Amino acid sequence: MENFEQLGISGEVLKAIEELGFKKPTEIQAAAIPKLMNEPRDLIGLAQTGTGKTAAFGLPLIEAVNASEEYTQGLILAPTRELGKQIAEQLHLFGKYKEKINMLAVYGGQEIRVQIRALKKTQHVIIATPGRLIDLIKRKAVKLNQLKFLVLDEADEMLNMGFKDELDEILQYTPDDKLTWLFSATMPDFIKKIVAEYMHDPFEIRINPKSEINKNIKHRYVVVKTQDKSEALKRFLDIHGDMRGVVFCRTKRDTQELAERLISVDYKVDALHGDLSQAQRDRVMQRFRKNELQLLVATDVAARGIDVQDLSHVFHFSLPDSVAYYTHRSGRTARAGKKGVSICFTNGRERYKLNRIEKTLKIEFKKILVPESKDVLNIRVRNWAKNVLNTPTKKKLDPELLDQAITLFGNLSKEELIAKVLMNEYEKFHIDSDRNLNYEEQKSKEKGGRGGKGKKHWNKRGTRGQKRHQSSARDGQGAPRRKKKRRKK
Repeated sequence: MENFEQLGISGEVLKAIEELGFKKPTEIQAAAIPKLMNEPRDLIGLAQTGTGKTAAFGLPLIEAVNASEEYTQGLILAPTRELGKQIAEQLHLFGKYKEKINMLAVYGGQEIRVQIRALKKTQHVIIATPGRLIDLIKRKAVKLNQLKFLVLDEADEMLNMGFKDELDEILQYTPDDKLTWLFSATMPDFIKKIVAEYMHDPFEIRINPKSEINKNIKHRYVVVKTQDKSEALKRFLDIHGDMRGVVFCRTKRDTQELAERLISVDYKVDALHGDLSQAQRDRVMQRFRKNELQLLVATDVAARGIDVQDLSHVFHFSLPDSVAYYTHRSGRTARAGKKGVSICFTNGRERYKLNRIEKTLKIEFKKILVPESKDVLNIRVRNWAKNVLNTPTKKKLDPELLDQAITLFGNLSKEELIAKVLMNEYEKFHIDSDRNLNYEEQKSKEKGGRGGKGKKHWNKRGTRGQKRHQSSARDGQGAPRRKKKRRKK
């Protein structure tokens, strides 16, 4: 499909999406939009994050809503506040030139009384997180008895987060003859149960993830010990001083701890995870969008809905468990035709995970090395010197203070003075270690000094014996012998 006009989009919506820079529909858009606009039927859309699913359901929904009918016609359920807000923003832009369609995002973390006041005015489309929507339904602020369209966006993530009971409850308030459009990155068994229970003869569109990986992303990995990961990350941040990106951690605790370690040594980063209040999350995202932060440290769930352009790097501080999550993460970079880099931090035992991702997505991971401390130090010194050179001095200093300093330093040569000033700043450069952090190179240096061979020796007496013997071999000793007790005669 060459353009959106061929999909049957109206002139008002075409004008809006052209202003947004949309030129050619993505694969999911080309497949879903004509179906949703022309066939009154339930639909399942399976495609990865970053493939344009919001427009795939958002454009047909805007075209279908009748602004003259004063009741809620469309409901979009999203797993996170960030994603809900992003969907609402995009739908407002899509419908910019249409007859006035009222759309409202409701989610936890925002004052519920503000949302109740807004709902007193007819909202043709509501975008909601499940928990907050139930609160509003119980307060009789939302009525869904005339609902025509229900969209379940990121359905797999919604159910992964434990919203099955909330979804069951919400659907009790909706009419049986509504159309349900389910969009998801994956199709696990619990999604199949939802389909069987709540959807009627759905049409399925499945976009092969192999064809959807962004060709502008370079996929890289480093092998580094777990305890060296934060130092390795700092070295990458220093080497690529102009980068903007996201670091993905597995848990909320890991996210917060890593962000605090980086903040403590003056890196411009902040954390984004589920334990933050909505006000805190909004503040972090606002600072990130204003370029006040270089890096976000986030969990997979909290990163849903992040839509920031010009991100150059994605770091996988811990590898994702699924290929779909890798696609979600890496898709945060290289948007709008830009290029990006996805870097995985791995230990020596995780190569099989990379192999699985490579095989499924038909990509190639190339190994890179953690920058050496001397290279990082050179860059930090250079940046410090540039900052000194660019510091304005006119009308900033009291001439008497300047004369006093000149008198004190008068006997020093330029080289001596620079050396002393540099030495005074040296500790602020935060080089925690001058070790080579590349794990396999560490191992190669250690071989030969431990047992003389650097190879594993296997004890034939079974698992316990193997582990005991391996452990002692690693310590550079042979397997300990047990002394035989003499029998008393």
